[in-house]
Amino acid sequence: MGSAGTRCDTPDTLPTTTDDRARRPHEVGLSPPIGRQQASYRRSTTPLSVEPVINDLLSPWRTNRLPRAIGLLATDLVLPWIPFALTIALVATSLGLAVTYPLATPFIGLLFVVAAAFGKLERSRVHAHTGADIGDPGHPRTTGSWWHRIRTLLASKSRWKEVAYFLTTPIWATALGVFTFCLWGASIFLVTLPVVAGRFPSGSAELGLFNVGPGLSAFAAGALGLVCLVVVAPWCTLGFAAARREVAAALLGPGQDEALRRRVRSLETSRSAAVDAAEKERRRIERDLHDGAQQRLVALAMDLGRAKERFETDPDGARQIIESAHDEAKAALSELRDLVRGIHPAILADRGLDAALSAVVARCPVPISLHVAVADRPPAAVESAAYFVVTEALMNAVRHADAGRVRIDIARHGDRLVLEVHDDGRGGADPSRGTGLRGLEERVAALGGWMQVLSPAGGPTSVLVELPCGS
Repeated sequence: MGSAGTRCDTPDTLPTTTDDRARRPHEVGLSPPIGRQQASYRRSTTPLSVEPVINDLLSPWRTNRLPRAIGLLATDLVLPWIPFALTIALVATSLGLAVTYPLATPFIGLLFVVAAAFGKLERSRVHAHTGADIGDPGHPRTTGSWWHRIRTLLASKSRWKEVAYFLTTPIWATALGVFTFCLWGASIFLVTLPVVAGRFPSGSAELGLFNVGPGLSAFAAGALGLVCLVVVAPWCTLGFAAARREVAAALLGPGQDEALRRRVRSLETSRSAAVDAAEKERRRIERDLHDGAQQRLVALAMDLGRAKERFETDPDGARQIIESAHDEAKAALSELRDLVRGIHPAILADRGLDAALSAVVARCPVPISLHVAVADRPPAAVESAAYFVVTEALMNAVRHADAGRVRIDIARHGDRLVLEVHDDGRGGADPSRGTGLRGLEERVAALGGWMQVLSPAGGPTSVLVELPCGS
């Protein structure tokens, strides 16, 4: 029976034995039959899909990056020339009065003031068009005598970089803008050639070394123009805007030393917040254990001792004491379970934010709409912080704000986890008054995140949190 169901790969005319069947062709160094090779090849190969490539090429059209980049390059044709004119006038005046240094001093100071003021405006403009968050360069403080202040100003690299930015940017930024719009205009012109090529006085369009007349050449030029219009021009525009952003960040943003100092201060703040949050959490756990489960366990031990003494003399009384101790044990288990859930719920570690918060929402007495869009789970610390932010904000909304409805939205955008808890309660929540919101702020700050509470008197209340979740 065993041999009857065994597939044979040898011709039917040859006898097969157990040894022959055991030695398949590939096991003795022979190739499988040609038909099997072809079938295996067909199974292992898949047709090349061009859809992802097309989607990547057309991606600039699906976001607002392209119109914002066009707006940046368009405004570069005019706006940078205003600070350029003021800056170059002050530079020329300062150099002209350099021989009489005291007379040049006010103009040098005014030069740096003007550059700093325009630097703020320029950082805002670049951020509006590209989304780049360029920080303040961190100018050194000028204190002491006027001579010391002037020396400090002259030795400030960040101030000179701002001056250099406004002296050089208009030239190359205008060139980028002109080239960009010439590229768009040329692409549109090529697209229209199949229609207008024969309407020129000469009967054809003269494009440098080429003459494009009606017919096949016009359609070829139109196809080239369509490719430039749909693919080349958008990507060149985004590339020019990215170069524009990088130059602005290099000359108007903080230098490497200043960025490192700010990073160190941020890490010191987050470390201090982490230590404070851990200490408060430890004290809370100790308090909950001492005031809750520990007291119940002490009472349980005392009840069991009384029951043990009454077993022989008063069995019915001992039975009642044991029943009371049983109820006390169940209450202690319930409090311990709640305490463990408050430290880190098991469902959060096993199934993530959506499942953990769904369990919380199911136990809440008010209607709650929960929306979680987190494709990739963030790190455990970030996930835990988000969970406790939501649960604490939800508790405040139900217990203190008398909210009738709560909305919870959580989404992950790149390496940031963003969440919002919104309720229609009476508002007035203030983290500075020592509520649980202050602890949430410390927990969020410990991870390098950001939290804001919008709660005007009369409501509504929104708790906005952003947590970094990159590796």
